[in-house]
Amino acid sequence: MRVGIGFDAHALVEGKKLILGGVHIPYRHGLEGHSDADVLSHAVMDALLGASGEKDIGRVFPDSEPQYKKISSLLLMEKVKEVLQGKGWKIMNIDTVVCAQAPKLSPFFDEMEENIARALCIAKEQIHVKATTTEGLGFTGRKEGVSAYAVALISMNEMS
Repeated sequence: MRVGIGFDAHALVEGKKLILGGVHIPYRHGLEGHSDADVLSHAVMDALLGASGEKDIGRVFPDSEPQYKKISSLLLMEKVKEVLQGKGWKIMNIDTVVCAQAPKLSPFFDEMEENIARALCIAKEQIHVKATTTEGLGFTGRKEGVSAYAVALISMNEMS
């Protein structure tokens, strides 16, 4: 068994959609980034890649590549799943935390978990999404950005 941790942060800006876990969250600002800037999905991918000994998402899917511009992070997550499967890894569980002062995210947790589970071909019960504020502290507390953390546990697939 192996464990990986992932982290991502993006700035909140006007004129962008706020996408977290593949869910469009109605809000006056969205996240700035080369892809859809889905910090939750990015943190999950980095946790999985780290656990499997692969490079981080910035090196696997560089923002210098035009094919990744505005791409859905769930599509990238499917590619990460294929990398893990190719190396014989099985995802055991993923635990996440999104740090955002606003908006309230709990109404969207189920859909986020379903999207991530579908992209990774795992049961919804294997992914857990939580959120917290930073009590007004730091860039998330000032509503300048959103960050996310993820921890993933993987094991060698018995079939490998």
